[in-house]
Amino acid sequence: MDGKTTVISKEQLSKQMDFCQKIQALWRSEGVAPTAYVETYGCQQNEADSEKLRGMLAECGYAIVGSAEGADVVIMNTCAIREHAEQRVFGNLGALSHTKRRHPRQKIFLCGCMAGEEAVALRIKNSYPHVDGVFSTHHLWRFPELLHQVLTTGKRTYFTQDEAGSIAEGIPQMRDSQLKAWVSIMYGCNNFCTYCIVPYVRGRERSRRPEDILAECREVIAGGAREITLLGQNVNSFGKDLDIEIDFSDLLQQIAAIPGDFLIRFMTSHPRDAGKKLFDTMATEPKIAKQLHLPFQSGSSRVLKAMNRHYDREKYLSLVEYAKSVMPDLVLTSDVIVGFPGETEEEFEETLSLIEKVRYDSLFTFIFSPRIGTPAAKMEDPTPREEKNRRFDKLCALQNTISEEIHRAYVGKTFRCLVDGRDKDMLTARTEGGRLVRFTGDDALIGSFTELTVTDSGTWSLTGIQKKGG
Repeated sequence: MDGKTTVISKEQLSKQMDFCQKIQALWRSEGVAPTAYVETYGCQQNEADSEKLRGMLAECGYAIVGSAEGADVVIMNTCAIREHAEQRVFGNLGALSHTKRRHPRQKIFLCGCMAGEEAVALRIKNSYPHVDGVFSTHHLWRFPELLHQVLTTGKRTYFTQDEAGSIAEGIPQMRDSQLKAWVSIMYGCNNFCTYCIVPYVRGRERSRRPEDILAECREVIAGGAREITLLGQNVNSFGKDLDIEIDFSDLLQQIAAIPGDFLIRFMTSHPRDAGKKLFDTMATEPKIAKQLHLPFQSGSSRVLKAMNRHYDREKYLSLVEYAKSVMPDLVLTSDVIVGFPGETEEEFEETLSLIEKVRYDSLFTFIFSPRIGTPAAKMEDPTPREEKNRRFDKLCALQNTISEEIHRAYVGKTFRCLVDGRDKDMLTARTEGGRLVRFTGDDALIGSFTELTVTDSGTWSLTGIQKKGG
């Protein structure tokens, strides 16, 4: 894999916009108003990529619809993190053969992290003849060219070469929300955790220029955004590949200095590169949400070493201790893997003891899933699946108890919350710490900050009432 970053020039992007115009002209000549559907799997970075795909489709003249049925273009933007996610994609991809049978002109594409796996591209070629094109994350910026090629030649087309990761500024973007904005600050990963496929399918770390990030943040704030989430596989590594002396904490401060009433969130932070400067910046800057997603993956130092995580249990706990000392109200979430190859019962108990000590607000929990091409997939794994399931259930039960206890402590307290939508007969809002609050109110509140007093709690959400004058 070539580790050198490719910067896509304005001229190269201009050629892609030329393809958009050609596609528009093609549909106009037929008197057709085309439609497109984009289905997204996986992380927030994939969501951000899908916003760019929708933006390019709109430039090509497509109206975005909410279903694959009858759409002229269908794109499946995929995740390769776990085997279950891949199998789900293959199942849904197979089902699209029926929509294409009912709408023969439909063009179907697969992209995202799965498209970066050589075995997946080969499987699509051999077993999914109704799929018209496959392109990896490195080739997303060339989608108009790929679409034009498929439309004009009728041939299946693959942009899956193993290339250096790229930075492409200026891709049109159709955001899912004006209220909340995803802003990618970097792409790829250099950590090579032994269980993770991401560095192989998304490439090495490459940071956007700070001035481009700031310009995008100003644009979304001017457009009404009240929450910006900065994205990267490891945001703490931001800037290390650039010829500047600005790190992630500096970038946070620069974004926070933009005028406006908004909150800044970010994910994901890697404990290897997190430190006091980041936590001090979070603590002192009011616009940075006091919420931290800091994956620990295992409570055992031996397992962490086998995972190639570059920290041990003691370092992780010291990070959490300092973060909580400067941010007493910090909402802390994390990822944890149960059943990593060779994990013993004693090492699993170390994970439980870490959870009890830290007391996370919530956890994203996973049973180890071997990914072909990663070192962990070749490790001896003697623990039966039934035993892993037992451990998983025990861990989830512990965390659910902790989450319930933490949420009960919210009752009677008042929080400034961003009202972000409606769920049936109640409005939904988020605290600064990202906790979901449901309350009764008028739709006119959506998009504003308001004071909510928590009246009831559950494992997953809170119930509240609007404070008078809030």
